[in-house]
Amino acid sequence: MASTTPEKPPETAGKPPQRRESGPGIIIARPFGIPVFISPYWFVIAGVFVFIYANQLAATLHGATRFIVAAAFVVLLYVSVLFHELSHSLVARSYHLPVRRILLYPLGGFSEIEKEPPTPGKEFMVSAAGPALSLVLAAAGYGLMHVVPADTIGGTLCSQLRWANLVVGIFNLLPGLPLDGGRMLRAVIWKLSGRQSMATIAAAWSGRVLAVGLFVIPFVTGAVRGTGGDITTVVWLAVIAAFMWTGAGQAIKATRFRERLPGLQARRLARKAVSVAADTPLAEAIRRADESHARAVVIVDHEDKPIAILNETAVMSTPEQRRPWLDAGALARTIEPDMVLPADLSGLALLDAIRRAPASEYLLVEPSGQVYGVLATRDVDHAFAGV
Repeated sequence: MASTTPEKPPETAGKPPQRRESGPGIIIARPFGIPVFISPYWFVIAGVFVFIYANQLAATLHGATRFIVAAAFVVLLYVSVLFHELSHSLVARSYHLPVRRILLYPLGGFSEIEKEPPTPGKEFMVSAAGPALSLVLAAAGYGLMHVVPADTIGGTLCSQLRWANLVVGIFNLLPGLPLDGGRMLRAVIWKLSGRQSMATIAAAWSGRVLAVGLFVIPFVTGAVRGTGGDITTVVWLAVIAAFMWTGAGQAIKATRFRERLPGLQARRLARKAVSVAADTPLAEAIRRADESHARAVVIVDHEDKPIAILNETAVMSTPEQRRPWLDAGALARTIEPDMVLPADLSGLALLDAIRRAPASEYLLVEPSGQVYGVLATRDVDHAFAGV
């Protein structure tokens, strides 16, 4: 199986373009400058495929030859998957969409395209490129079968590659996320409705329906035929169904994530703050905050410049009888440059700012530099969960 960028919250957005190149696997090639990674688990599954296919060839080939042919077929199969993914990536690049990498894993591969296509038409073209190339490779294999003798090793490989690419091409055209056909369906619904989020949800649920169908098919056919069905087929269809169900769920989750982003506004979530000197007793700092109906305390220096923020967790864990004897500055965290955020931050920009400098509280300032208030991470978490 193969697909374009998996649906997930855009965790990489907002990071600098220069990054340390890494991936969940071993880099094996850089076609057109695109790093291709292969999952370590691929070698295990590839070995299983070689063993299974070699046993199927036992009737026509003998000795080590059948294992060599089986290994050659598995390698050529994944080369076909690589071409499938490259077609996605190159079409995406033609639309100026950056491609981070291609990952080959036991069940296929995916192209990690960092930005989604901005229009339904471009989404459709990027998604359709993979299955189209797979079907072209299937046609090429069919053509080679008329040139290479069928009773030779080359003829056997041509026949198997034709069927493999035909299956990959047709399967990926199924109309459900995370498959390419699901992205094509999303593009069509997006074009007709003008609502990308609704299109994604519809295509994802279509993918879930297909996943259930794949899981049920072997049991239904087994009941009709009066047999239990082939255990290998049942297991593989179950694995594929689980992959599709998980991918569709990720698409729904990512869409809900994006829908909630506009509700995350630093200005709306800000806590009113009072300013106190570092040597102010903690009990007195809390009294002033309560008197002003503020929920945060900012520590300032002798020039009234904010230098720290009182840590709410530390305050809550301090017994009341000790608070008159502790300085507020002792329970405050020094304000680092990354902890000073514009009050107008919202959405993904706000999450990126928090992710770059993890802290429990941040100082919000106006464009003029005036302090607006304090943003607590727990308030962001609660707002995001409840939007």
